Amino acid sequence: MFTERFLRDRRGVSLTAEERARLEVAISEVRTLEPRTLLARAGEPLEVSTLLIEGVMSRYLDDRNGLRQLVAIHLPGDFLDLHAFPLKVLDHDVATLTAATVALVPHTELEAIMVEMPGLTRKLWFATLLDAAIHRAWLFRLGRLDAVGRIAHFLCEANARLFSAGLSDGRRFALGLTQADLAEICGLTTVHVNRVMRQLREEQICIFRSSLVEILDPVRLATRGQFNPAYLYIADDERLPSVKRPKTS
Repeated sequence: MFTERFLRDRRGVSLTAEERARLEVAISEVRTLEPRTLLARAGEPLEVSTLLIEGVMSRYLDDRNGLRQLVAIHLPGDFLDLHAFPLKVLDHDVATLTAATVALVPHTELEAIMVEMPGLTRKLWFATLLDAAIHRAWLFRLGRLDAVGRIAHFLCEANARLFSAGLSDGRRFALGLTQADLAEICGLTTVHVNRVMRQLREEQICIFRSSLVEILDPVRLATRGQFNPAYLYIADDERLPSVKRPKTS
């Protein structure tokens, strides 16, 4: 089933068997993509939305010199451009970071779902609101955390999202990204990322090796990244520690 990871184990939101079956029927095509493949370009008309089945994808903007700024990372189970349904064009590019498998859902099918299944429509809307919550956390990470905090927060978030998709046990997961990718995600240089990962390894907090992540001390990693998974609306699980940021007056 291509949709099995979509909205899996989300707090207060779950798809019925009928709704998941309807989404399966809505898929018109499944594609396997190579790493660094452009899937959607800013400004070009879109008639489909994309469900990520396997791999890692990104949304990004290019500056006038052609250098890109990542604005989102997508993991298996993400319906990564549902907002293209009402907008019909995107203001950013969408591409794979790793090899990926995607399912394409025509907007005509989404229109039919709106008429046939209002409950499923609300859950698709929830998915777009979840994207917005993740984006706000992205802004917090880049705007308020130091280098170690940025990487710690991102690794905690990736762990939680993959845990929800059934792809992490809460401590170990395959991420498929390089240190250069982490540098782009966290707004750092590759040299700085290498230094931070060495520090996390030496302090016995986390090991990142060959695109595999092992969190040795989840509580300390969450504390270092000021990570609280509440914005992900994942069903409560003691394997996902969090910290509360101090309130300010």
